[in-house]
Formats: sequence, structure tokens, C-alpha cells
Amino acid sequence: MLWFTVWSVLVVETLVGALFLGRSLYRAGRDLLAELERMTDALDRLTERSEALAAAATAPVPVDLMDPELARARLVQARLATFRRRERRADRRARTYLRWRSFVR
Repeated sequence: MLWFTVWSVLVVETLVGALFLGRSLYRAGRDLLAELERMTDALDRLTERSEALAAAATAPVPVDLMDPELARARLVQARLATFRRRERRADRRARTYLRWRSFVR
């Protein structure tokens, strides 16, 4: 009678453990399917966006060659932006060198 009780408890515990394991696997599978659905939606949006960008990249861009003033103004803006970037970079380098020199002294 003792062995029957022991084996009964072991079987019941195994079934309860299997129940919890099955429930955990079910929830993990359900969450995985939800994430796969989100990934599919994201890939669809990415595909649509890449197709739109590819179409825009192959479309010719109208260039107004008859207005050199506009081109000169854009060139001046580009040069000014480059000059500002170089100034910021030089300032960062100067601050870095000062900080390095403070460690040496």
C-alpha cells in the first residue's frame, strides 16, 4: 500500500508539472506567433518603403541649369556649413588636448 501511495503521488506530480510546462509552452508559442505577426507587418512596411524609395531614386530630378544664382547660393550655404563643422571639430580637438594636458601636469 505504501508503494501505491508513493507512485500515485509521483504520477500526480508529474501530471501537474506537465500541465505547468504545457501552459508555459503554449504561452511562449502564442507570444512567438504574435511577434512573428508584428515582424511580418514591419517587413511589409519596409518592403513598401524600399519600393517607394527605389522608384524615387530612379526618377529623374529636375535640374534648373538656367539659374546660376540659385546654384551659387546653394554653394555658399554648403561652404558655410562646412566651415561651421570644421570650427566645431577644431574646438572639440582643442578642448580634448587641453584635457589631456591637464592629466600630464
